[in-house]
Amino acid sequence: MIDAGLRRRIARARVGHFATSDGRIPSVVPVCFVLLGETVYQAIDGKPKSVNPSQLRRVKNVRANPNAALLIDHYLENWRRLWYVVLRGKARIVDAGVEQRRAIGALRKKYPQYRTNVPLRSDALVIAIDVRRLRHWRASSPGPVRARHPGRPA
Repeated sequence: MIDAGLRRRIARARVGHFATSDGRIPSVVPVCFVLLGETVYQAIDGKPKSVNPSQLRRVKNVRANPNAALLIDHYLENWRRLWYVVLRGKARIVDAGVEQRRAIGALRKKYPQYRTNVPLRSDALVIAIDVRRLRHWRASSPGPVRARHPGRPA
């Protein structure tokens, strides 16, 4: 579903905007992320939080309503080089096992800060979005492009 060129742009991006809702109130938070296959991962890192990680709004929202999206965009003053992608799917909490370890390893590899300034604990809570749909656009394309994962309902 995610072609090679788009996958490269996503891999180079440093921040995404994670959108969730409890079913009533939307919430958006900037996150560090990594794409592995057709799943996007983020983790709750060691930066100071006002509440326990399991009580963060994004975690509570995922548990209440797994429908989520990640907006990744690239802005430059040269508008001919703009692009964005919205990855939509079902989010879930990953708090143990091989998948959690693989996600944390990939995040540490992409973001050196997770190895130095703000270490990412090996037991960090991970949020996964299994991408089912995407929409992307770039300045050189004629308009938004939508894609769905083959065999998965919208």
